[in-house]
Amino acid sequence: MNDLAFDTPRLAGLVPPSLAPKTRKIMLEDFDLMVDIGFHDFEIGTPQRLRVNMEVWLEATHFPTCDSVDAAWDYDFLRSSLLEMVAGRRFNLQETVAHEIYDLIAARQGVKAVRVSTRKPDIYPDCAAVGVELSSF
Repeated sequence: MNDLAFDTPRLAGLVPPSLAPKTRKIMLEDFDLMVDIGFHDFEIGTPQRLRVNMEVWLEATHFPTCDSVDAAWDYDFLRSSLLEMVAGRRFNLQETVAHEIYDLIAARQGVKAVRVSTRKPDIYPDCAAVGVELSSF
């Protein structure tokens, strides 16, 4: 099969304009990181599981329209950047981690809107998690 077959959508011209995508979003969901986080004495130096969710809305010009790796948003960048950001560091607050993640994403070209949440799922036995969320809307 040639590359041209992947570049031309099979139903090109058949989707009515009223059903054209209005938004374009990529996500990284429930990414668990081990982070040295917390301000209580028992938390300091004891990494905890921090669950991160990111939603990134993109401008149409930055969302792939063909089946080419070169056109894709780099999910590896999102994941590896978070791993690098928390490696060997300690944080007192989830808010600080969430802000740093938010800024990392919001500064990228083509980003239209962002939502970032962090949660500590292992804090209370009677709660699924405690966390924070930042969004541009």
